[in-house]
Amino acid sequence: MTGETTVPTAGRIHGRSAQRKALRALLDALPRHGGPLLLAGEPGLGRTALLQWAARSFRAGPVLHLGPAPDMSAHGTAEQLLDTLRAAAASAPVLVCADDAHLWDAPARTALGRAARRLRTADRVGLLLTVASDRAVDPEFARLPVVHLDPLAPSRAAALLDDVTDGAAAPAVREQLLAEAEGNPALLVALVRRLSPAELRGHRPLPHPLADAAALAEAAGGVPSGPSAHARDLLLTVAAAGQAADGADVDAGLVHDALRRLRPEAGPGPRAEPLPGQLVLAGDRLRFRSPLVRRTVHATAAPERRRAVHRALADVLEGGGHRLTGLLHRSWSLGGGPESAPGPADRLAAVAADRLALVAADGAVPASHRLRATAYARAAELTADGVRRAERYTAAAEHALLAGHPERARPLLAAARDRAAPAAVRGRAELVRGVTELRDGPVGDAHQSLLLAASLLAADAPADAATAALAAADAAWAAGDLPACLATLAPEPAHRAENPAHGTDGRADARGPAARTAAVVHDHRVGMRALLEGRLDRAGTPLGQVVERGRTEERPEALLRSAAAALLLGDVDAARSGGARALAAARQLGSDALVPQALEYLAYAELRAGRHPQARTHAEEGLRTALRAGQRNTAAHHRAVLALAASIEEEPDVVSRHVMAALDTARRHGLAQAATLAQWAAARADLGRGRPFDAADRLGLLVLPGPGRGHFAVWRLAVPCFVEAAVLAGRHEDARTVLTDFADWAAFGADPQAAAQLARCHALLAPAEHADDLYRRALDRHDEAGGDFERARTALLYGKWLRRRRRPREARGRLGTALAGFERCGAGVWAAQARDELRALGAAPQQGTDAAAPTRLGRLTPQQLRIARHVAEGATNREVALALGVSTRTVDYHLRKVFAALGVRSRLELARLVGQAEQAREVQGAREARRTGHHEKTGAQH
Repeated sequence: MTGETTVPTAGRIHGRSAQRKALRALLDALPRHGGPLLLAGEPGLGRTALLQWAARSFRAGPVLHLGPAPDMSAHGTAEQLLDTLRAAAASAPVLVCADDAHLWDAPARTALGRAARRLRTADRVGLLLTVASDRAVDPEFARLPVVHLDPLAPSRAAALLDDVTDGAAAPAVREQLLAEAEGNPALLVALVRRLSPAELRGHRPLPHPLADAAALAEAAGGVPSGPSAHARDLLLTVAAAGQAADGADVDAGLVHDALRRLRPEAGPGPRAEPLPGQLVLAGDRLRFRSPLVRRTVHATAAPERRRAVHRALADVLEGGGHRLTGLLHRSWSLGGGPESAPGPADRLAAVAADRLALVAADGAVPASHRLRATAYARAAELTADGVRRAERYTAAAEHALLAGHPERARPLLAAARDRAAPAAVRGRAELVRGVTELRDGPVGDAHQSLLLAASLLAADAPADAATAALAAADAAWAAGDLPACLATLAPEPAHRAENPAHGTDGRADARGPAARTAAVVHDHRVGMRALLEGRLDRAGTPLGQVVERGRTEERPEALLRSAAAALLLGDVDAARSGGARALAAARQLGSDALVPQALEYLAYAELRAGRHPQARTHAEEGLRTALRAGQRNTAAHHRAVLALAASIEEEPDVVSRHVMAALDTARRHGLAQAATLAQWAAARADLGRGRPFDAADRLGLLVLPGPGRGHFAVWRLAVPCFVEAAVLAGRHEDARTVLTDFADWAAFGADPQAAAQLARCHALLAPAEHADDLYRRALDRHDEAGGDFERARTALLYGKWLRRRRRPREARGRLGTALAGFERCGAGVWAAQARDELRALGAAPQQGTDAAAPTRLGRLTPQQLRIARHVAEGATNREVALALGVSTRTVDYHLRKVFAALGVRSRLELARLVGQAEQAREVQGAREARRTGHHEKTGAQH
């Protein structure tokens, strides 16, 4: 131990809501019936804390604790143990707790496991056991119901850290502690405990390694070992091989060959000893059951033996042509592994560092970004020169970020800090730091880091400086800060203003990736600024060149720029193509950090094209990959897309969940674009469900002029929804206020649906003698642009208008078209509106009819049924009147008839009755579907 920090006991359990819910279910059921429950997790994840929480929470009877090494002589067999437990529960239910049951001796485990399986529900005995999952589960416990503990999510681990340090940890120290702990609460507390207050606050350097052997062994509950010397060497070899592995498992053949070199006296054949319980063999791959135990085995091994294992692995790997991993193990054999570096003056260490960095930089050497990051970090540890060490730590951080591990990139950037380093070295580090924050942090901080990077790189690396400046503009864009975005995109100095893509003869430069990247960045920057300044005629050419270059690109970064430029221009097909190719390239190169961004562009392109199901598919995968890569900002954008996709479906709970999650990150990290999209999704869901007042209120904040207006590049997309909601809510002047700006947007042509939407908006606000032609014009424009959803919305509004003008035959045709369009694109909530309108005309749509509704609802006329449904959803009489295009007096009249026909006396009773009827209809529909399927199957068989 090197520190003096006193760590208080955490005041609450962090991140275990699912496990506590399962335990609470067991406790709540005990007064009626009992049963066993197994709580399993690797060492340090808090099994004992949860067991103690359950014991404190149980109030219905006594709590008995067995162990940790019970004397079974008093209980004997399983039946005798059962009799003892049942006797204890004779007068009241009893909770029996057995912590670390895997440590009991074999007879005791057998008796306990059999007793647990033979418990009857009538026994009123709750048997709660905990076992460590760093070894194979005992067969006697394998068939018990189990609740697993996983490592804490980053946010939960951060909350625990703040709890035990009272928020005293410096930001850089905090990041390193969280990265080293890997979500293990016990290890996190052990790491804090070994720091002095000065180290915790960042006033003194942290000890190296931060997670030393003592801290790891404390969290793991001791030093893992095997039953024999061979087993111990096997454990250590697997642990050492894992230091340079891309995943949790390693090649069993590599381990076997290394063991033969390590123990030549054992002979060439494989040993017949059983595999140690800490390991799992799956095919030809070996892995530890617990990552913490793997780290502990490696850190606590004798230094000489650990170096020998790394030498053996290096010999095997280099003999097989695996240069980078071989060099890595060779370097660890010099200093006992990555946890301890040899002295800076060590000549062998300097040579090993140079060779490692050289091979890691060689693109022809097959290696993942994660492996390159590990190699660069090890090379930095072995490097004495401060400047070169900073360069190598920065390169390690770059590759850690590309591998989708920002939590690893941040500590490497902290290690790269060297005030004596040249501006170009510090600039590269700031560029990586800014990109990291752009994906997972406050975008205002990212903007400043990227601006600093651009200034530091300007003299020696102008191409990198331009890349940093464009990324800074991306950060300002995400924040919705238009002045900052324009300032960042300011014209370049005269000596650099000429397009680097072209030579003096105007032909495209074909010099190489660096020149092509510079050309893409230059054109994107010029076109983006022209677009934001409203000089639309000057934006098309440079942005078009970015899109065009993307057609022959193979690098994911350039393809992402191409997709982004295509979205700015409204070229949805090019955006989809660029995004799909960027996704394929990122996957092929193992750039896990770029996969969520490629999926984001794909999802946005599908949304702009009106293909909501496809957008949802991309966003669902994008959300998973963003969360895995630690990119909360990107995840917020995917949640906003998912909310928009769900807003046209009959899933209000899904919309609400994604909106809340997106806004939670957007508000904390300043993501104005994601926030605007999420709020638009919530409003569109309101509009689709017949709540125009709520929709108009939400959308008014986004689209009407004022300081609270939504993101400068997004709010116009929500204007058509606002106009529709505002007209239904009687706010005609507010609707007219935003149409001038929207007309300019439609004229630019960046949104294929905008021209048709503009005609629809004018039709909603036009007098009767002009509305007909405007609706027809809008439908014609939709035919040119494509997209089922927006065309169906226009047809629905036109059909409603025709019905109110008492033109039922024309209305029925438009409404039928709308219904077909909504059903084709999965817009269930809007399809329900179309069906209701058709019922009001006396039509009988083929799907969603009320034929199976209960008899009481069958007494209502179509108009009365529509009013009843709106009221059941919480709408006021005025809102119903506006939604249906009738007077409030008409709604009052029909509602009185509804109450009388159904025999209800309140809106609450009406809502309950309508809900029951809808549920019955769904059940009947499912039965009909099954019956139809059965008849079709029978017919096919005959």
